[in-house]
Amino acid sequence: MSSAVANIQRHTKLEDVQGILTGTMLIALGINFYNQVGLVTGGTAGIAFLLNYLTSFTFGQIFFVINLPFYWLSIRRIGWEFTLKTFASVFLVSAFTDLTPMFLQLQDINPVYATITGAFLIGVGFVVLFRHNASLGGLNILARYLFQTRGVPIGKFMMVVDCSVVFASIFIVDLELLAISILGAVILNFMLVMNHKPGRYSVSF
Repeated sequence: MSSAVANIQRHTKLEDVQGILTGTMLIALGINFYNQVGLVTGGTAGIAFLLNYLTSFTFGQIFFVINLPFYWLSIRRIGWEFTLKTFASVFLVSAFTDLTPMFLQLQDINPVYATITGAFLIGVGFVVLFRHNASLGGLNILARYLFQTRGVPIGKFMMVVDCSVVFASIFIVDLELLAISILGAVILNFMLVMNHKPGRYSVSF
């Protein structure tokens, strides 16, 4: 191990708080971009989008509830620190997503702009959370587990999952919006593939 790697220090609790707040606010903003024009995405968030469009419940309410079963795997396989940070991240994204429209009105947004900008916001938010040993639960917990135990790249795994969820929405979302949503899924996961690689951040976890 080089001296440069050996001198890398873990984040302080204050740095973790700052990072989780920053990451979740960026993700919540990106989700609102998607929600405004009726786009979908993959993973647990994609399931929450579909249920949001089909029911009277908000995205935040659905997203928080459907993440609950995954914490058992997180505790058993990854640890309490990651689980608690992830629980906090899921709660904050759920809250920020529902609260954002109270402070920011998004109207007449071009769907292509919404998916590209939203994907970048969500992607950066994810990278920040991963850097602080957190995620957004759900299938991200499974992705993180496979990354740590099998070396499966998070971005590649989630790209397969995300595209599957997006295609499953074909009966709910307009075909044009579906195509744009696929573009967003590709952009989002390309960012994760490029910015979260095995070994890059392992000394900080």
